[in-house]
Amino acid sequence: MTDTRVRPATAGDADAICRIYNQGIEDRVATLETELRTPAERGRWLANRDARHPVIVAEANGEVVGWGSLNVFNPRDAYRFVADFSVYVERAWRGKGVGRALLEKLIELARQNGFHKLVLSAFPVNAGGMALYEKLGFRRVGVYREQGVLDGKWVDTIIMEKLL
Repeated sequence: MTDTRVRPATAGDADAICRIYNQGIEDRVATLETELRTPAERGRWLANRDARHPVIVAEANGEVVGWGSLNVFNPRDAYRFVADFSVYVERAWRGKGVGRALLEKLIELARQNGFHKLVLSAFPVNAGGMALYEKLGFRRVGVYREQGVLDGKWVDTIIMEKLL
């Protein structure tokens, strides 16, 4: 992998975050989201994050090539020690260690921010993501059968967790 640096996201990263997120939406392997985002919307999303749920980016050669975030799993107080997360990597950089660098940093940040567990929902067809999650100690909890509809077809999602 080329020298990659992971750092906190800034307002100036909204365009790159939007572009990479939209690739994930278009590719249909990472999210049940179907509507493309705009840089302005991603800028507002970024500005409204709290310190406990940061957004980070991976840079290579001065360009943002991936991003990740810790997300509220459930707004109920009893779930305050559980976080969901997002990791998205630029198409040309997938399989080159960017996702791993982002997820390792998110795990570190989750511990620092007092979380007890990270959870995720992933598509079984996302072989690279599934392999990464398992390498980093996530375990399969179960499968949501026909969890959503993409392009007129029902898709399953695999639920995973990692105790921190």
